[in-house]
Amino acid sequence: MTQISAAHPPAPPQAAQSSKTSGTSLYGGVTTRRVTVRDLAGAKERGEKWPMLTAYDAMTASVFDEAGIPVLLVGDSMGNCHLGYETTVPVTLDEIAILSAAVVRGTKRALVIGDLPFGSYQEGPVQALRSTTRLVKEAGVGAVKLEGGERSLAQTELLVSAGIPVMSHLGLTPQSVNTMGYRVQGRADEDAHRLLRDAKAAQDAGAFGVVLELVPEELAAEVSRSLHIPTIGIGAGSGCDAQVLVWTDMMGLTSGKVPRFVKQYAALRSVMGDAAREFADEVRGGQFPAPEHAFH
Repeated sequence: MTQISAAHPPAPPQAAQSSKTSGTSLYGGVTTRRVTVRDLAGAKERGEKWPMLTAYDAMTASVFDEAGIPVLLVGDSMGNCHLGYETTVPVTLDEIAILSAAVVRGTKRALVIGDLPFGSYQEGPVQALRSTTRLVKEAGVGAVKLEGGERSLAQTELLVSAGIPVMSHLGLTPQSVNTMGYRVQGRADEDAHRLLRDAKAAQDAGAFGVVLELVPEELAAEVSRSLHIPTIGIGAGSGCDAQVLVWTDMMGLTSGKVPRFVKQYAALRSVMGDAAREFADEVRGGQFPAPEHAFH
C-alpha cells in the first residue's frame, strides 16, 4: 500500500493540560450525569484520548463504571465470549436488548452503546429505525453502533434524523466475516481510499464516531486527522482518538490465543480456575462450610 501518511498527530499539549485542569476530562471527569456524545466531541477538540470497553452484564459494567470508563459497548462480540457462538453472526436483537438493559442498570455514568446485530438493519432504514427504537426504549441505551460506511448511509441518516446517536464501524467488520475473513483491512491503495471515503461518508451522514478495526496504523492516523468526529481504534494503532478492547480479552479471561493487538492487563482465567479448585478441594475435604458459615 502506498503510505498515505507516516506521521501521527500528537495531542496538543495545551489541550491535554486543559482537560486535566478543567474537570471536563472523560476519564475521571463528570460524575453527576451520564457521558454524552457531546462530551466525546469535546474530547476530540481538546485532543484528549479516552478508553472504551465492552460489557455484557450489570455486575461487570458496574465495575468499569466505577473505574471511570466513560463509554461501554454492548457489542455483538457477546456471541463469541458469552453466548458460545463461533462468530457474531447468530447474535439476535433480543439478546442485545436483554444484555444492554442489564448494562444500563449496572451503570450511572458511562455512555452505553448497543450494537445492531446482523440482520437487524441490512434491509434498510426503516428496519434499522425499528431495531434501534427497541434498544433505546426497552434497554435504555444512549447510542447504537452499526457496521459499514457508504453501504449504511441511509440507515445512519434516518437514525440521526430521529435523534438517535450513531457510531459507525469500519475496517474489519465481524458481521461480514464470511466474505472478508479475519485479516487486516485497507493495506492496498484502493482499499485504503475506500475506507477513508467510508469514514467521511459516515461523518457526513451524522455519525458521532467511527470504530476502526484491524486497520494499518498509518491509515487509521490519516482517517483520524481527516475527521472532526472521534475515531475508536481496535487493532488500529495509537493514532486514533480512543481505544476499545473486548473486556474478556484484556482481562485474561479468554482461552487460547488472543489477537496481536490485545494487551492483557490481568489473568482472570487463572485466578478463577485456582479459586474454583480451592473451593472444590475444601468441599471434598470437609473444610467448607466451616462453623462460621453455618446458622444455628
